[in-house]
Amino acid sequence: MTHNTSTHHPIFMDVSRLLARAGHSVPTGIDRTEYEYAAYLAKHWGDALVFVAYHPVHGICSLNRLDVVRFLSFTAALWAGKATNPSTLKWMARKILLSLSFGRCVAQETHTKSSPIYLLLSHHHLMKERCIQSFLKKNNARLVVMIHDIIPIEFPEYSRPGEDKRHLLRLKTVARLAHGIIVPTQSVAHALSPFMPTNLPIKNIAHGLHIWGLEKPTTITVPSQPYFVCIGTIEPRKNHLLLLNIWRNLAKSQHTIIPNLIIIGRRGWENENVLDMLERCPTLQAHVQEYNALNDQQVVHLLRHAQALLFPSFAEGFGLPLLEALAVQTPVVCSDLAVFREVAGTSAIYLDPLDGPEWTRAINSLSISKSTLSVEKTAVTTYVPPINPWPTQVCLGLDFLTSLHNT
Repeated sequence: MTHNTSTHHPIFMDVSRLLARAGHSVPTGIDRTEYEYAAYLAKHWGDALVFVAYHPVHGICSLNRLDVVRFLSFTAALWAGKATNPSTLKWMARKILLSLSFGRCVAQETHTKSSPIYLLLSHHHLMKERCIQSFLKKNNARLVVMIHDIIPIEFPEYSRPGEDKRHLLRLKTVARLAHGIIVPTQSVAHALSPFMPTNLPIKNIAHGLHIWGLEKPTTITVPSQPYFVCIGTIEPRKNHLLLLNIWRNLAKSQHTIIPNLIIIGRRGWENENVLDMLERCPTLQAHVQEYNALNDQQVVHLLRHAQALLFPSFAEGFGLPLLEALAVQTPVVCSDLAVFREVAGTSAIYLDPLDGPEWTRAINSLSISKSTLSVEKTAVTTYVPPINPWPTQVCLGLDFLTSLHNT
């Protein structure tokens, strides 16, 4: 699915978050979203596209397109596990931003058509209302944003101190300046609507999947014994502590088979209890492995052969690992959240994220009972994810932009 290049409306595509997080080998869901839109637009949007980024002194500035396209290519290579040095990405991003600092940004023709779209797909600088307003006025542009969640407001206890107030400021910027909003789920749309004007269009467009077609890697070994995976940044909201306590109890038990737990994700914030258990609990050392920097192919390889994905989060805006697991026919045991039921329907096992005994029973059943495992895997095998590869979902987002541009 592509767009007719002769009918492309002008877009300012903001890549501030990708530049700020350059060199991270493990992308977050927001990183992935910004990249997929940027890569698609770079390939299909022609001269109607201008890349921009936020600079703390000069505001929102246009970027050298060739530099950004090269940066995107190296970013994709790093995430895919190809021979790319993370320091190279950091240097490229620094060079792009320094070109703004010293006024060496290559001049590009500004959009001459009326009302270009300024597309901001992260929350990166949404608190800079005056800066965004100045850019919109200067370029006669309309702001379209993606709000991934309002978790810092709904659950401030799971965020960095003060993040709830910062997120409220972001939403105020959106309410005052945005011409349209994209959200990944109807659950987010419902939570967001009280903060927005009633006439502001909010479009639910699910995230895409990137894992189809990835080859199995040879750089990581699958454990010989049964194992489960948990994917996500190590932070309180992800509820790793539940799983670690379960595994400690399993290790102390007399079970014939004690499965492994593989935790995949970078270390985040407010996670001292989890890190203490990972680093200092002797009973976990033989049964729990932590990986902080696996590439896409390695993650998919481990996920494909796991007994199940364990996803005990207290709150999510979407939950990409859930769909990734189902796409490779791996069972999912996850929290009973409205957003997960929206994304996965009846294709997952839903449990209370505080109910340790139920999670323990599910883990024991999936690791020991072949009949139960067979039933679960059969159910997942017949499941077709109600979601498309990223290019299709990006096109849906761009169709929404077109509808806004024509109003």
